[in-house]
Amino acid sequence: MSLQSGVRRTLRQALVSTRQHLHHQTTPKQTSPTSSSPVRFFSSSPRTPLQDEEGTSGKEGQYARTDHTIQVSYPGPASTQLPPTDNLVKGIGHGGVPTLPTFSLQGKVGVVTGGARGLGLVMGRMFFFFSFFRSPLPHPHCLILTRKTEGMVVSGASLAIVDLNKEEATKQASLILETFKRDNPSSDQIPTITAHYADVSDPSSVQACIQEIISAHGKIDGLVTSAGFTENFEAVSYPFDRVRKLWGVNVDGTWLFATEVAKHLIERGAKGSMVFIGSMSGAIVNVPQPQAPYNAAKAAVRHMASSLAVEWAKYGVRVNVISPGYMLTALTQKILDDNPDLKEKWTSLIPQGKMGKPEDLMGPVTFLLSDASSYVTGADLRVDGGYTCT
Repeated sequence: MSLQSGVRRTLRQALVSTRQHLHHQTTPKQTSPTSSSPVRFFSSSPRTPLQDEEGTSGKEGQYARTDHTIQVSYPGPASTQLPPTDNLVKGIGHGGVPTLPTFSLQGKVGVVTGGARGLGLVMGRMFFFFSFFRSPLPHPHCLILTRKTEGMVVSGASLAIVDLNKEEATKQASLILETFKRDNPSSDQIPTITAHYADVSDPSSVQACIQEIISAHGKIDGLVTSAGFTENFEAVSYPFDRVRKLWGVNVDGTWLFATEVAKHLIERGAKGSMVFIGSMSGAIVNVPQPQAPYNAAKAAVRHMASSLAVEWAKYGVRVNVISPGYMLTALTQKILDDNPDLKEKWTSLIPQGKMGKPEDLMGPVTFLLSDASSYVTGADLRVDGGYTCT
């Protein structure tokens, strides 16, 4: 052993002895039965093994040490009684707050991008047909809402449909309002529904659209970013201008609307909720279709939601993602009509053995926009029939 190593060992032993002495001198006597355990320390870097007094690495995988000189006390037998549960159960049962009304969107103003067609159109209808529950409910087992249960709800929500095709958005706004009036003839709460143009990838267009919506409705409470599209190209032959366009709509569009709505909410000092429509493609690589830019874009949307959820939590603004699987929209149906083998390929990979319907997203979106999910933010809710589990 070298002189230097001997000095190091002597100093180390002296330090340990001093720590033990100080510990016994300063540790207070315990007044109640307790149990204690030694503290386990980890090295400053989980990738760097601890070194012994010789300065050489310890055994491979030895990244922690136990220090028996420091004890942490835990409640013993005298403290085994559980805390009272009065506060926990106070709201349950008679006199408590029913669960279903927390799913209400009554009095809210929602914005849906890409709302003139496909999944976005379904999201827009959801604002009406799932916004306020009658009390009492017609039957205690009516917990799963579908279009057939529209008679049991009355709307108080208002909606702004945003789309690149304003003519189609205006048409759908009228149809939704007509449907509401037909199915709720006695309702004294006629919602306001408006149609707006926006190129979601253009900052000035988005800003103008948001101001137009605020002027029409007075406020914004919720946002669903459904504008997006996908294309199938081999990566080496994908036209770059198409890649930029896809990214602009799917990613930039989500960012621009989210940040503009957040500014409005923060200035108002109001809470709000945003739901980004992502895709299971943001977490996996779908086969057999080649769509690398789309997969990357949806992965970006997913992580964007997590980042914004953390940043805006202090303002009471929640941000979540819904990642649909294969949904049988009109566009998807056309693709499958042209490629009949593709549907069989897709469904064979879905544990539920079927593709989803756009209506399957109504419940999840309602949950994430409503107060029922007030403690949920930064979540990625996959609605894919179990596809990504396999």
